[in-house]
Amino acid sequence: MNVTELTRELVSIPSYEDETAAGDFIETWLGREAGGDATITRDEVGNVIARKGEPAPQTLALVGHHDVVEPAPSQVQDEGESSGEYVVDERDGRLYGRGTADMNGAVAAAMLAFVEADPTGELVFASFVGEEVGGVGARHAIDAGFAPDYAVVGEGSTGYSSPGVTDVAVAHKGRRGSTITATGATAHASEADAGENAVYRATDAVGIVRNLERPAVDVAGDRLEGSVVVTEIQGGTAMNVVPDRCEITVDERTVPGERAALERVEGIEGVEWTVDQDLPPMQCGDEGFADAVREAASAAQPGTPEHVTKPHATDAGWLADAGTDCVVCGPAEPGEAHTDDESVSIEVLERCRETYRHVAESWPQ
Repeated sequence: MNVTELTRELVSIPSYEDETAAGDFIETWLGREAGGDATITRDEVGNVIARKGEPAPQTLALVGHHDVVEPAPSQVQDEGESSGEYVVDERDGRLYGRGTADMNGAVAAAMLAFVEADPTGELVFASFVGEEVGGVGARHAIDAGFAPDYAVVGEGSTGYSSPGVTDVAVAHKGRRGSTITATGATAHASEADAGENAVYRATDAVGIVRNLERPAVDVAGDRLEGSVVVTEIQGGTAMNVVPDRCEITVDERTVPGERAALERVEGIEGVEWTVDQDLPPMQCGDEGFADAVREAASAAQPGTPEHVTKPHATDAGWLADAGTDCVVCGPAEPGEAHTDDESVSIEVLERCRETYRHVAESWPQ
């Protein structure tokens, strides 16, 4: 089976909200194609993990995820025997459908590379569930002892340095979402001094957020800058009532090693700060590994790949946070994921398959 056929099979399987069928397919396919060379496991949350090769001091993993975001109506078959399956179209050298770019195409390339490679040591394939909802699968696997020394995560890295070139991302931003809650004391608006206005306290907090220094770090010749943005505010119950509660949500894009000092808002009376989601950033700590993956990517394509950075959080953040040296290298291009006409280049899928296989056969050194 070639990478186009395997991608078509994977993409056609509904995997929004319930990834079971996609996991079943991956597990069965690996069991059949890898034969007795690999050990395939399926954990209680649905992650599929396969291992082959001789145990070595260092382990390399090819990592992806088989969940997707909600498809558009046009991306789902609505009649006939295939009703409910996801639509997959091929035209102009690309595959179109939910999950082609993010990221069943990369999962298919990694599955084939895993089966075909003659690794230098232990090679691991992992496809996680729940990446789109905060890295549920990756976090579960890490808590259960999943700890490769190195990982190539197949999220998109194509078209960053120049159009059509599959680069190697050596760092990406994380995301911390939080809530600032201001409380006060209610009163009639005609006697405002009898209360404590929670909206005023909240706007004082907004002032602090607006003036916070944004963390930044230099990586691969880029200035990777974080951001802190107030995105929602809600408070008050009526036009003539002093509000006793006001909530603000904050979207913060984090960078490796630094965070904005949002805790400063708690210096205001009646204000609390709560972290709701914290997706960690990633930075590869092994230049030799990053160079080796870039060399493999260069050998697989006519263009010249570069080390780049990504603005989006991926499962590489969770792995890096747990001690794995990661890079991101995959077929998706900026702007393709999560769109109603999501697509991926077939040529680039083949390129990634070859890149993954080459890395597996040359690393660890």
